[in-house]
Parts: sequence; structure tokens; C-alpha cells
Amino acid sequence: MKSFFRRRSAHITSVAPRRRGLLFRGFKTLQWALTFAIIIFLALQLWFFGWILWWKYVPPQETHFMSLRLAELRAQNPDAQLSYQWVAYSQISGNLKRALIASEDARFVDHEGFDWDGIQVALQKNQKKGHFVAGGSTISQQLAKNLFLNPHRSLFRKGQEALITLMIEALWDKERIFECYLNVIEWGNGVFGAEAAARHYYRASAARLSPHQAAKLAAMVPNPRYYDTHPNAKGLARKTAIIQNRMSASQLP
Repeated sequence: MKSFFRRRSAHITSVAPRRRGLLFRGFKTLQWALTFAIIIFLALQLWFFGWILWWKYVPPQETHFMSLRLAELRAQNPDAQLSYQWVAYSQISGNLKRALIASEDARFVDHEGFDWDGIQVALQKNQKKGHFVAGGSTISQQLAKNLFLNPHRSLFRKGQEALITLMIEALWDKERIFECYLNVIEWGNGVFGAEAAARHYYRASAARLSPHQAAKLAAMVPNPRYYDTHPNAKGLARKTAIIQNRMSASQLP
């Protein structure tokens, strides 16, 4: 009996260090994996920061959103091209600027990237409806998404969108943010930016849009590809009229 307990005790004594060794190696592996993930995350943020700094002075040739849409179009037609032409802020109608402020972000000139009141209202709408109907995103947030991200909703994407928004607001002034937004947002199937949209829908330049034309373009922004193929869709005329009535109160950067 004594020999049995001696053997048992020796076995336990030999197993304990092995378990501690396995636990230590598992902890070190987890530590290295976490460190690697942090390095990759910081490198990604630095990459975003570099592009935002570059685009402070140079117009984007293409955004991530554009590349996604072009890939979708070329899956159906290999020769498909996007309609996109950058124009200066001064060459875009004040009517369109006021219409977009009225429809998308009435507090644009005052906030620092996030409209907390708007987010709260959106949350209340979503809770009341029982599903997602409003996002409360500002123009700065929408620009961050268009430049770098994809249209799919997720907590990770929203978190990354917030970080990019902070960088944009820190590096650019409001006029540059709005100028870039006006030039890169989607306005139809393969149609990006104010100039392309004005020519696509009205055969006119972005500088010559009337108040009604500008209000209608602004009304199309939440669902541009649908309205491109359904220009007389139910509710579009009503939204256009509401936006046009609010345009006079818009504050421009």
C-alpha cells in the first residue's frame, strides 16, 4: 500500500510541471497572437491615415466603394466603366450643397464628425420599427465609408468608420470634407459624384443645377441605384419637396 502511494505521489509530481509548461506555452502563444493582431491593426490605421493626408491635397482617383461597384458591373459586363469626374467645390451648385446638408446632415458645420442627437433619434426609430431603418450617419461618416469601407453593416465596420471619421475631421477642414463627399458618393448604377450625376440625370453640369433638380438628387442619395432605374418611385417626389423646403436653412462650410 505504501509503495502504491509513493508511485501515485511521484506520478502527480511529474504531471504538474508538464501541465504548467503547457499552460505557459499556451499563454505565450496567446500573447504573441494578441501582439501580432495589435500590430496589424495599428498598421492598418496608419495606412488609412496616410491616404487621408494625401487626399487632403489630391483628389481621389478611385474609392473602395467605387472599386466594389465596378467589380459588380463587370461581372455582368466586362467592358463596364464608372462615370466619375472630380470638380472643384466652387464648380458645384450651391443648390446641391444646401440640398445635401438639408437631407443628410443639418448640423454638419457644427459637429466634429458625429451627430449624437441624430444617432439617438435613429436608434429610437429603429427600436420603434423593430428593424434597421435609420443610421444617423453624418456626412463625415458617410465619406469615411465610401473612401475605405463596404456597404455591409457590422459592429467592426462601424467602429472602423468612427476611427476614420476622427482622422478625417482632424486633418481636413469642413469645406474639404464636403467637397470630397460631393465628388465621390454614389448617385446611380456606376454614377459617382455631383458632376457625373448632373450629366446623367439632367444633361447639365453640377454648377447649373436648379433647386428642384438639386433636391431630387439629394432625395436619391439613400438608395441611388434603385432610384436610377425607378425615377418616378413612390415617395421620391414627396422627399424632394421636403428637402427643397428645408434648403434655405442649410448652413454651408
